[in-house]
Parts: sequence; structure tokens; C-alpha cells
Amino acid sequence: MSKVLITGGTGFIGSHLCEFFVEKGYNVVSFDRYNANYNLGNLENSKYKKDIEFIFGDIRDQDSVEKASKNVDNILHLAALIAIPYSYISPIAYIKTNIEGTYNVLETAKKFNIEQVIVTSTSEVYGSAQYLPMDEKHPLNAQSPYAASKIAADNLADSYHRSYELPVKIIRPFNTFGPRQSNRAVIPTIINQALFEKKIKLGNVYPKRDYVYVKDTVNAYYKVLKSRSFFGQVVNVGSGKNYSIKDIVGKILKITGNKKQIQKEKLRVRKKESEVDSLLANNKFLKSKSNWQLKYSFEQGLKKTIDWYMENQPVTNTKDYIL
Repeated sequence: MSKVLITGGTGFIGSHLCEFFVEKGYNVVSFDRYNANYNLGNLENSKYKKDIEFIFGDIRDQDSVEKASKNVDNILHLAALIAIPYSYISPIAYIKTNIEGTYNVLETAKKFNIEQVIVTSTSEVYGSAQYLPMDEKHPLNAQSPYAASKIAADNLADSYHRSYELPVKIIRPFNTFGPRQSNRAVIPTIINQALFEKKIKLGNVYPKRDYVYVKDTVNAYYKVLKSRSFFGQVVNVGSGKNYSIKDIVGKILKITGNKKQIQKEKLRVRKKESEVDSLLANNKFLKSKSNWQLKYSFEQGLKKTIDWYMENQPVTNTKDYIL
């Protein structure tokens, strides 16, 4: 059986990836930041917990990454700082985690002759759309320190492919959503406030994003891993449809049967120059080089996500939800 290392394996997408690859028959290693209690995050209650090898360390530490990577065939690199608002407060944290962390993965893969490395990018690197839909050749425009750190990490990965012939692929998911996502993301924020609060407190409600249900995103990783067509390439993962935050509120209220008002909060509003107005994926490259297709519509994904949050009420107070 092939052995796959998933950095950030107990996170939102990472936990779904770990379970997916166990189901596919892979030996799975999850690498995450050390914590004294060995908390398994989103995999704490997973039925596959016993089938996953857990290694704790720090993506910023080369020794940790090398220890986790010994005897693995493939690396799916997801470990990163991803909250955009905190990148305004501590850009250096994003430089160290997202850029240096990716460097550690690439250097380790080169040292151990890893078969494949899939580096996780983000649609935020495009900035506000200069044309729609956005293909992989769309200009990169960092509108936050987070986006800048991811552009640097992507370029570093590409340079390792060109300079050392490292078998690198860069996967660029647009906005993934689904069960287990933290309340820092917009869809869990809206769902939990729609279900458990009197009002829905948000920042800007007009930015549009392309949303993909997490199981479709995870399946895209698998298709990219199995294909020989994506080495040295960036590949978008998106639905080809986008929705504004206001649209999403309407859909969630309709599904939950609630009628609640939106309250705008200054704390949640991003600076105009930093706000990405619109993202919409052109996914033709992924579809043309693999047989990936969406299995879940946006509405189906929302329904499954809402059902999960109804069974798993948030432990975080909604006044801590910052978009």
C-alpha cells in the first residue's frame, strides 16, 4: 500500500483527506503542530482514528518535517496559517509558517526522493477578478499578507520543480466548506448564527466566492495525485458558480426555516483595498486532465453542513466569529 503524509491532517480539509485516503487503502500519516495533550483536532472522534499514524511537531522545523516524512511515498501539504484577518496583525507568522513551512516540505521531499508533493494554494492569490471565470493564468495579486505568503509558497514550489525536477503539483482550491470547518469561515459563521443567535452579524455582504463542498475538494486532491498531467502545474478546484455572502444568508435561512436580520459590524469589515470582490473558477484544466466532476451542488452541500452543525452545536461564542 502507498503511504501518504498529510500535513495539517487534523484540520478541516486535512481531516477529510485523511479519512478519504484510509478508505482508498492508503497508509496515512497525519502531521500537525505539537500540543501537550496530543489533541487530534477534527479526527478526535473519527472512526478511522486507529488507522491513522499521528506525528506532532512544527512545520517550521525541518527536523520535525523530516521525521514525519520518512518512508512515505507522497506528501499532501496543507499545513498553513489561513485566517486572513490575523495576517494583518502578524504578517511574520504567515511568512514563517506558509513560506518557510513549504520550504521545509520541499527540501525534505528532495532529500528523501518523495514520489509526489501536492502543495495547497488558495484562490485568494488571484485577488479581485480581472476577468471571469478565472483560469490558472489569471494574474496573481496579493490583497492581504496571507495571500502574499501563499503566492511566495506557490512560486517556491514551482521553482523546485524547475530547478531540481522535484515532482510537484500545486492545487488551488476555491472556497471549500462543509462539516468541521471552524467559525472563522463565513458559511459556519452564518449557519451557527442562523441556528443559535438572534441576529446574523457580518461584515461585507456583497463579495462573491466560488464554493465547493469538502468531499468534492478531497476528491480533486485524489484525482490530481493519480494523474500524470499536473506535474509542474497549477490546477484550480472550483464549481464554476459564485455566490455573494448575502445570497448565502438567504439560502441558509430558507433551509433552516428561520427569519433573521443581518446586522453589519465594523469589526468584521475588511479594508476596501484588501477585500477581494469576486472569485469564480475556471475548472476546465482539472476536468480535461482527469474525470473529476462535482458530486454535490451548493445547496446539497449547505444542507449536509447545516445538518452537521445542528448535531454539533458550536462551543465558540458567536461574538468571537470574525470573518
